[in-house]
Amino acid sequence: MAGDYALNESSVGAAPKRLEKILKAFIVIAFLVLGVKMIWLMGISPFRPFSRIDIVGYAGIPREQVLAAGGITASSSHFSTDARAMEQALMTFPSVQSARVFRHFPDRLQIVLEGRRAVAAAFVNAGGRTIPVFFDSQGVIFRIGGNEESFSMLPVVSGLIIENPVPGMRLPVMFGSFFMQLEEIGMSSPELLGAISEFRINPKPFDGFDLILYPVHRRIRVRINELNEGALRYTLLMVDVLASREPGIESIDFRSSMASYVLREGAF
Repeated sequence: MAGDYALNESSVGAAPKRLEKILKAFIVIAFLVLGVKMIWLMGISPFRPFSRIDIVGYAGIPREQVLAAGGITASSSHFSTDARAMEQALMTFPSVQSARVFRHFPDRLQIVLEGRRAVAAAFVNAGGRTIPVFFDSQGVIFRIGGNEESFSMLPVVSGLIIENPVPGMRLPVMFGSFFMQLEEIGMSSPELLGAISEFRINPKPFDGFDLILYPVHRRIRVRINELNEGALRYTLLMVDVLASREPGIESIDFRSSMASYVLREGAF
């Protein structure tokens, strides 16, 4: 019986030691695997070519042109790519309003593009023919030429002096607020812009400009000195009121606190 007891005690003591060796071996292997992964993740993957390149947002430029402009090749990697320089390069496209480049560690690249949106069109003479040019809210010409459908829903602006237009050309700063208002009105109340067939820039003798509007539903020229949604809505309302009272009106001037109008010849 004593011999049996000694054997059992020895067996019980060996089990924890075996378990301890297995646990130590598992920890060593786990650290080795983790070390290998860290070496791959931190020391190898960032230097390997991108495994995935996503271009999201504006799709008006072919993928190949976007990558070429940003200097991205088949061997480009996380550490070889300058995101800020790539953004600046992409901003050289006239149709791009903003570009953001994100390097997702260790081997993914994301390019987010925002294209310019047309808020108005104008017609210019180029090469002996009349063609449309398109402006964004910053007064930048980003597209030249197009079919009738491309500008049929846009307000037409006239009176601008544009010589030799090229994509990327920016109008003088003084026109900036005008195009921004066109965008705001077009987003909040597009029916107001749809009620005007043409916005004509009317330069002042020394500085600045006012506007001549041509309503779609009235053969009346309307002069205003500022453009915003409230002013345009009030102007169109007053045009209807005055035209209903005096059918022979040729033009109305809203540039002062008191509106004045001129009758057509023979309308007295």
